[in-house]
Amino acid sequence: MLRVLRGAGAGARLLGPGRGGGGARARLRLLGLQQRLPPPPAPVPAAVGRWLLACSGAVAGAVVLGGVTRLTESGLSMVDWHLVKEMKPPRTQQEWEAEFRKYQQFPEFRILNHDMTLTEFKFIWYMEYSHRMWGRVVGLAYILPAAYFWRKGWLSRPMKGCVLALCGLVCFQGLLGWYMVKSGLEEKPDSYDIPRVSQYRLAAHLGSALVLYSASLWTGLSLLLPRHQLPETCQLLRLRRFAHGTAALVFLTALSGAFVAGLDAGLVYNSFPKMGERWIPDDLLAFSPTLRNVFENPTTVQFDHRILGVATVTAITALYLFSRKIPLPRRTRTAVASLLAVACVQVGLGIGTLLLYVPTPLAAAHQSGSVALLSAALWLAAELRRLPK
Repeated sequence: MLRVLRGAGAGARLLGPGRGGGGARARLRLLGLQQRLPPPPAPVPAAVGRWLLACSGAVAGAVVLGGVTRLTESGLSMVDWHLVKEMKPPRTQQEWEAEFRKYQQFPEFRILNHDMTLTEFKFIWYMEYSHRMWGRVVGLAYILPAAYFWRKGWLSRPMKGCVLALCGLVCFQGLLGWYMVKSGLEEKPDSYDIPRVSQYRLAAHLGSALVLYSASLWTGLSLLLPRHQLPETCQLLRLRRFAHGTAALVFLTALSGAFVAGLDAGLVYNSFPKMGERWIPDDLLAFSPTLRNVFENPTTVQFDHRILGVATVTAITALYLFSRKIPLPRRTRTAVASLLAVACVQVGLGIGTLLLYVPTPLAAAHQSGSVALLSAALWLAAELRRLPK
């Protein structure tokens, strides 16, 4: 009898606490529940992050090439748009002359370039052609790898939505580019201004390109850069918000540059820091209603761009000084210092472009600098990401 009791006690201990085997049954039920839970999502392969970084680089190249096309006044040289047909450039003398005759029917030739030769036309035509072909390369760089990664099952459900949005945006960007060019080809009998594309459509075209660039770069950095184990202090929270606000200010300043380019506003008041002899020019609010000045008055557009530029470099300097008070990882400190360095170079390029009456190489460098500055701001924001809960 004693042996039987001892055996029963050993069995109870094996089954666990509680009445008989109740504890063991609870553990078994918990184990079964854990087995029924869906497995954690697999990490997205690093190849997807590298692909998105490469795509962002291709978009940056398109932005720079588009700026040079605008500076050389080449954007209206191709007067029609075909997705496939225009990929083959003219080859024979007869084909070039036919293309030149099409260009001669539009306002830019009749008003601005009436003495242009065929050789000069070939230069501006190839500039616009290069920009359009690069746009098609960008589209393929997004769509073909996206289809491959999707088929391989390398994209998580949230990443699929992100990739679909990026591919849709790159297609929309191409259509928006042609919509912009059409505005410069239209006849405007009541206007005595030189033919140019609408500054509103130019800003929309550049803005959508910058959104595409920023989203691709941010997603790529988020996939490739490991998050830092940073303590969530009040100072770090303020620094993170400051960095996000500064990135938004950089974006807004770059977007205002599209209105400067669209109105040739860099060719008025080529002095700094004053505009002519005054801090605030007399014709700042010359248009009526007043709101028109913000988007259509070259003086106001340049004034706004100056204010935004000064505000941006001031905010970046303050961000740098504030970051010195917080213990940060080495890579994050490098991002902050890089942001300040690029901002100083960008300000110098902007002032030089203005004082020298917008020479094409310097103006192209200034436009490229805006993309570099936005990149540095996004890098810093990616470094300061929160750890997932």
